[in-house]
Amino acid sequence: MSFTHLDAAGHARMVDVTEKQPTVRSATARGFVHCAPEVVAALRDGTVPKGDVLAVARVAGIAGAKRTAELLPLAHVIGVHGATVDLQIVDDGVEIEATVRTADRTGVEMEALTAVSVTALAVVDMVKGMDKSTFFGHIRLIAKTGGKSGSWHRANERDAR
Repeated sequence: MSFTHLDAAGHARMVDVTEKQPTVRSATARGFVHCAPEVVAALRDGTVPKGDVLAVARVAGIAGAKRTAELLPLAHVIGVHGATVDLQIVDDGVEIEATVRTADRTGVEMEALTAVSVTALAVVDMVKGMDKSTFFGHIRLIAKTGGKSGSWHRANERDAR
């Protein structure tokens, strides 16, 4: 068996995508931040002491998508040409969905997953003074388009938290 990110000596390497042609690609990921009822109430009322949690988290997620290659050592530096982060307050926390788009040589799956992760971290950071038990999880890729492997969608996606 050969590994794409190991050379013949078994050392880690970044895959060379120089010869690949740029194509339009996108990826969508989701995650969830579990919050106590009093935190959910403060989020809905806009009374979280640190300020506008959703605005800060949204900007943090977009910034995270753009900095993915700095965090993951074998990820390629690519142009993030579009990034959206949507947050929805629900009865037990905050649902997060991020979509990242590019016209580049490799996909944006890791960028979408990083956007959701950083968004979730920002929510926790903004509310941890109210409830230190706040946590996040179930971060997963929902869909991707473009590239050699084409489109992919998670089958039977449901709101499992």
